[in-house]
Amino acid sequence: MGVKGLQYFMEKCCPETCVMVDFREMARQHVNSHQQGSSIPLPTLVVDGMACLRHWYSCQAWVYGGQWKEYMHCLKEFVGAFVTAGIRLVFFFDGVVEEEKRAEWVNRRLKVNEEVARVFHYLKYHGQQPGRELFCLPSGLATFSRFALKSLGQETWCSVREADYEIASFALRHNCMGILGQDTDFIIYDSVPYLSVAQLRLDTMTTVLFSTDKLCHALQLQKSELPLLACLLGNDVVPEQRMQRLRSDALAAYRRKYPQSPPQGEKIYAVADFISSNKLSREGAHGVSCLPLTDREVLEKGVQYYLLPGQQPLWDISDTSPRSPVCLMKSYLSPDILQAAKEKHMRAECFMVYNVLYDGVVECSNTLEDREDAELTPQAIVYQSCRERIYGILLPTYPDSSGQAPAVREWFVFPGNPLKDPKVVSPLPLNHSDLKRLWFGKDSETKCLRIATFLAIFELDEFSVEHDRLDGSLMAVLCLVTYIAMQVSHVEPRAVQLGSLFVRGLTHLVAANSACGCPFPMEQLMPWNTFDGLLFHSKYLLAHSGRPQEELLEGNASWVSLFRFLRELVLGICSRRGRTIQSRPRITHPGKHVDHSEQWSERGAPSGHGPSPQRYRPQTRSPSGQHGPSPQHYRPQTRSPSGQHFPSPQHYRPQTRSPSGQHGPPPQHYRPQTRSPSGQHGPPPQHYIPQSRGPRAQTHEHNRPRSTHPNRRRYHLAPSFYCRWQNPHPDFP
Repeated sequence: MGVKGLQYFMEKCCPETCVMVDFREMARQHVNSHQQGSSIPLPTLVVDGMACLRHWYSCQAWVYGGQWKEYMHCLKEFVGAFVTAGIRLVFFFDGVVEEEKRAEWVNRRLKVNEEVARVFHYLKYHGQQPGRELFCLPSGLATFSRFALKSLGQETWCSVREADYEIASFALRHNCMGILGQDTDFIIYDSVPYLSVAQLRLDTMTTVLFSTDKLCHALQLQKSELPLLACLLGNDVVPEQRMQRLRSDALAAYRRKYPQSPPQGEKIYAVADFISSNKLSREGAHGVSCLPLTDREVLEKGVQYYLLPGQQPLWDISDTSPRSPVCLMKSYLSPDILQAAKEKHMRAECFMVYNVLYDGVVECSNTLEDREDAELTPQAIVYQSCRERIYGILLPTYPDSSGQAPAVREWFVFPGNPLKDPKVVSPLPLNHSDLKRLWFGKDSETKCLRIATFLAIFELDEFSVEHDRLDGSLMAVLCLVTYIAMQVSHVEPRAVQLGSLFVRGLTHLVAANSACGCPFPMEQLMPWNTFDGLLFHSKYLLAHSGRPQEELLEGNASWVSLFRFLRELVLGICSRRGRTIQSRPRITHPGKHVDHSEQWSERGAPSGHGPSPQRYRPQTRSPSGQHGPSPQHYRPQTRSPSGQHFPSPQHYRPQTRSPSGQHGPPPQHYRPQTRSPSGQHGPPPQHYIPQSRGPRAQTHEHNRPRSTHPNRRRYHLAPSFYCRWQNPHPDFP
């Protein structure tokens, strides 16, 4: 992201522009320079949330759908480090994709599609999670991170235009100490210091500051000339190829002028020399005047992109005022609805609603989906009818006086979608009350109406009776699993894609909850209360190996009863809708392709891998490198920096002691027991998490320490609803 080639240039060709700084010292200096009388301002750091996602998600397991409890702990560590240093954090997230950047957004999504394909290729041939070099963010991470930070008491904002602009503008307006991110656009904005999250070390509270002053000195440019430099090099607004001819001419002139100059970084030096040689004035840009009119217009738009409120360009531009969001749905909605939607969106309290009501454009980024597996429908299509009903709540489903009916344009990424044009979707009529009543009503009848409308979005009106019996998080899981079961003819694909499908579904639950006036507290719909990727993956493998329900539920009678009750609810709904649920065990072998279109018959086995009649059980390698059967509880292998295999911790089971005091292996499904007041053993406490032991292999990515959470080896999901749920059918087997 940002200016093409500028990050590399500053780090490799002009290292004096990269200054190591200490956050605590920066905060102290900032306070001293901005102190007014007796009031001491709290130093504020603005954080580009989207740029920090990869840094925040330091969990070792990422391919299974997300380790959300561990991720929450990572966020707590991040926030806590700055709070301890006396620094206030303000987080910003992208809330919209501006049309000027749509082409760049599409290009990036298609590129990530190829990265996702490589992940599944690795999974098929190795039967284990790839290394960090193939890392992909868990689905929905950006969406849920906003709610996670708010739950930690942090000031969090969602942008209504380009987030970089809002971040730079906020930081300048509030005299912030800096911007933490990973986008070279922040070097170009005439705002506050730009600090690298990629170089951040929480243990020492240090990072790299990219100095705008030192860059200008090295290139012999003024700060006001940096926007032109960025546009001539290429950025998200001005495509790199658009200014290729001008850069080529500038490079040729630079080489004639400085024939002995080293080739490293000469493109940026040449463009800077071009700007210096063709001094700009209020009358016009002499060197730029040779460009075709359309290119000059694109260049002016790009320069305008970097102008913060009150700032002026080097030469006269027709319109320098910042572009405000245009509400395309204004004629269909009342002003108070639009205002409420904008305010909740900006405070990061809802999802999708603002985008539908203002410009009628909704997008969804990449999901871990296997493009070679045609048996599972992409999540964008699975949740299509759900979104149509959400649109039907927010927008009128009938034409206005001019005969025009509102429609929503969807940019959803999934295998096979070239993203050349958005899909135009019409709202689906839904028998619901007035939107004002759903959002602003406070009587008890309205609360029931919100629940009924929420369930109607997923065609689960029958569950209205269960709402009062079940915990909100369990109700969310029940609705989502039932909806998926009605949309998917049979459940047989990889657990990886199923995990992503479920988490993407949670974002639709959040969107439905937002549209219905929040009948559920948002916290109950968050993935850290409903889903654990490693636990789901391990149970999936056990289930497809033919293990009985009691073994899957670790012999806990109350869990078995709960599971059977919920299963009957799901199957009952599907049966009444004529949907037959089939579940077939997968028979696959790491290192082999399995042709599912031919009843999973084996074909094309690589040399050294013979067919096996056993059900799927991922293979591990012995020290000699030979394949062998995996242990009973499959644990995907990872590699240490030296290349050696070591077991990953997702099925970590603490050791027990024999009566003699010696350590011994735990029982087959060991889960430490607690004692009741009577001294009898019982199930573990509500949020029991086994203690880990032994050192964890360190990663050197970004030179940052790993999470120090004592239980980060495995997060065993023991949802709170197990302790609060009352079985409405005590005689149910």
